[in-house]
Amino acid sequence: MKKFLLGLIASLIPFFALAGANPQVELKTNQGTILIELYPEAAPVSVDNFLQYVKSGFYDGLVFHRVIEGFMIQGGGFDAQMNQKAARAPIKNEAEAALRKGVRNAPGYISMARTNDPHSATAQFFINLVDNRMLDYPSRDGWGYAAFGKVIKGMEVVSNIGSVRTGDVGPFQNVPLTAVVIQTARVVEAKP
Repeated sequence: MKKFLLGLIASLIPFFALAGANPQVELKTNQGTILIELYPEAAPVSVDNFLQYVKSGFYDGLVFHRVIEGFMIQGGGFDAQMNQKAARAPIKNEAEAALRKGVRNAPGYISMARTNDPHSATAQFFINLVDNRMLDYPSRDGWGYAAFGKVIKGMEVVSNIGSVRTGDVGPFQNVPLTAVVIQTARVVEAKP
């Protein structure tokens, strides 16, 4: 009986592990595909916010509009003509909670972009190209930038985007001179 129960428990472990898997989002860009694992236990509001935008198709056709080599790539707010897409209401800053869970602005981690107002993040996000510890809580403004996931496949695509030629477009700086388009963003089934 004991052997049977141990076997049953062992057979159920993969099921429960998969059932509790972190959500994953695939960004198909004109430069390649990026797969991101999200960490709801570290930044639940940020993850839920991002997933709502993904599921609604909000990011489809938008661009990485700000690229700074050796720093980060930012997207999720503008189309290729630099028209800003209307977003939902801002969310609260979760940088402190995320850092407590070990989710920070390290290479490959995705974080919420915001203005000088710490609670102004909406749809825009950035992917860190390097260790950007200075963006972690408390940062210079006492808040920091909330990291909420990590690139688990396609970091070479992120790096390539991070080295594209950029320039000024109207009032915008560090804009890729050839548009880096997010063709589709979708939730994918997490692989065990």
